[in-house]
Amino acid sequence: MAITVSLVGLFGLVLFFLLRSKTLGYGSAFIAAMFGFYLASTGASGPVNDLSAAVIDAISKL
Repeated sequence: MAITVSLVGLFGLVLFFLLRSKTLGYGSAFIAAMFGFYLASTGASGPVNDLSAAVIDAISKL
């Protein structure tokens, strides 16, 4: 049985634990989230999505 997890949910969970462990401050988290939103609206979103899909495909074949 394959379990799929949204990358947004996964990154959100990682960000939550970084904030909880005080490794990442709230200002840094805000900057990271805003960078993600701005990156998604540029032409770089296509290659980033392709790279993510390739990595996930490679991991699933292990």
